[in-house]
Amino acid sequence: MPSVRMLNLLASVSLLALIVLGVAWEVWIAPLRPGGSWMTLKVLPLMAALFGILRGRRYTFQWACMLILLYVIEGVLRLNDPRPGSYLAGLEIGLAVMFFMSAMLYARQTAPSRQGTAA
Repeated sequence: MPSVRMLNLLASVSLLALIVLGVAWEVWIAPLRPGGSWMTLKVLPLMAALFGILRGRRYTFQWACMLILLYVIEGVLRLNDPRPGSYLAGLEIGLAVMFFMSAMLYARQTAPSRQGTAA
């Protein structure tokens, strides 16, 4: 089982990468409209979770696990976009799943009932 510190690092890196991907995707790489689109606003909920994740707040990890599933859904829906959008959608799914798994394990390992146990 990975350490709590490693899980926090993995969740932080994947969340930051997802924010950068979301902005780059909708502004430069493959925007829905030429010149960028309002879809860049989709990273705002991720940014709301960013500081809590960076600080290791368990509560933020818990609600961010539910939030990140919206980005998995978006990635699945956009897999049929023309290239490079389909590649970006696959990358979004991968980053979102990586965040979800690391955040779930982090929340599980930092649960109050597990603080005094070696299991």
